[in-house]
Amino acid sequence: MHPQIILLLILTAFLWGLTPVIEKKALQTASPFAGLVIRNFAVTLILVIVILLWGKTREILTMPSRTMFYFAASGVIAGLLAMITYFTALKLGATSKIVPISATYPLITAFICILFLGEQVTLLRILGTILIISGVYLVKIS
Repeated sequence: MHPQIILLLILTAFLWGLTPVIEKKALQTASPFAGLVIRNFAVTLILVIVILLWGKTREILTMPSRTMFYFAASGVIAGLLAMITYFTALKLGATSKIVPISATYPLITAFICILFLGEQVTLLRILGTILIISGVYLVKIS
């Protein structure tokens, strides 16, 4: 794997690791819905500024409608529905337990890719699935 990709993944993991701690603090005095509204408003505002500064409006406006639909569906599913359920769980439970369990979404992705995209079942994928399930069980009983 290219060193730049590794660096980007390490940075991504750090940012995703830091975020639940900030969110847990914020959820002490806010509802999950209000938190999601503020979070998405901040992201939208920054994205609009970046689009205007970088001159990306044409790219957005000429994107195929099917591509727009896929991104919109992804936003509603992950950015709205999943974030509401995640924020609610984070508000109610221990962050150190909520985050690892919610991070099992690659299991769902793997199963959906096998069923709908025709991806292959491999021994390593089965082993990875077993390890993820084992990890969730260990987090649950701790």
